[in-house]
Amino acid sequence: MKLDTLRKLFVEELRDVYNAEQQLVKALPKMAKGASSDELREAIEMHLDETKEHVERLEQIFEGLDESAKGKTCKAMKGLIEEGSEILEEKGEDSVLDAGIIAAAQKVEHYEIATYGTLRTWADLLDEDEASGLLQETLDEEGEADKKLNDLAEEIVNPEALSETREEEEVAGARRR
Repeated sequence: MKLDTLRKLFVEELRDVYNAEQQLVKALPKMAKGASSDELREAIEMHLDETKEHVERLEQIFEGLDESAKGKTCKAMKGLIEEGSEILEEKGEDSVLDAGIIAAAQKVEHYEIATYGTLRTWADLLDEDEASGLLQETLDEEGEADKKLNDLAEEIVNPEALSETREEEEVAGARRR
């Protein structure tokens, strides 16, 4: 396809994020299972439900644009998910691994925030008011998910990971003496 109009680019990027969301629907249960913090697991499971709604909203947008809701492989999301999967395969202290899961999840959220913000702006320019509203709704949810992850990191997971790190350093220091 020749990308010679903003509308074509808009549809192409919608297809990209549609695939990204579908990849996330498959990846988030693995992240939730890998989390040791109940709060983190619950946050991921809640976002999984939202992600399924994001897929439905995108399908609604495609229908409104009279376009097929077919995805093209989102290579960026594929890479972010692969990177996040590496943390799930690591051995270590639970809180430290949870901190890594949050970092991976926030990378995904930031990618989605950038994507949905751009798509919403294009929808506005193209006078696609329904699409703009639906994209804004998803953008707001992605922002809330990022905030929730940030709060979990700052209030629970990172302090626990730091505590584990300090304990490990004390044990290592005692061994050297």
